[in-house]
Amino acid sequence: MKMIKHMVMLAALAMAAPLAAEETAADPSAAPAAPASAQEIASGVCAGCHNADGNSVIPMNPILAGQQAEYITKQLMDFKADATEPSKRNSPVMSSMVAALSQEDMKKLGEYYAQQKTVPSQVAADENLLQAGKILYHGGNIENGIPACASCHGPTGSGIVPRYPGVAGQHAEYTLTQLNQFNTGDRANDNKVMQKVVHRMSANEKRAVSAYISTMR
Repeated sequence: MKMIKHMVMLAALAMAAPLAAEETAADPSAAPAAPASAQEIASGVCAGCHNADGNSVIPMNPILAGQQAEYITKQLMDFKADATEPSKRNSPVMSSMVAALSQEDMKKLGEYYAQQKTVPSQVAADENLLQAGKILYHGGNIENGIPACASCHGPTGSGIVPRYPGVAGQHAEYTLTQLNQFNTGDRANDNKVMQKVVHRMSANEKRAVSAYISTMR
């Protein structure tokens, strides 16, 4: 009899444990869960496209590691739409990624990626294309009114905080895509600075400077 009573008590306690857990979870007075850290967000939300440390190995996705914190935060904010206005930068994928992020989350992500060590793009390019890109990046094209890329992004491609991003080592495919989007107006979240430049560039010049940027270290 004592053994039966003991077994009944154990069963009752086992059933009560999950109920108690549910009550605790539903208790409005319980302490809220701690907000996710930037590393947790990067590893959980961003890693599939950019890797957890921001060094994307997918040429169409940008390398974020080592980028200026302010620039990353601004881009994340521009991807986010609100109830009254569409996003300032068009990307259905990124808009869905940032939908649940707060401004504080975006700020933390910018700071996190800025602290990571950059692993530059490793894609090889044609030497003639690289030479043409080097001339354009550092000297521009006076005949067509194209300024040197270095005048805004720096001679080493490190950029100028907070307005102009670092570009050194960025994937050529991603850079070329952005240049084309600036040219067509599909990207217009920079007060039309880039539009004034890229509409004067030929398709080959865009390819050349994109290739050269990917080799900058």
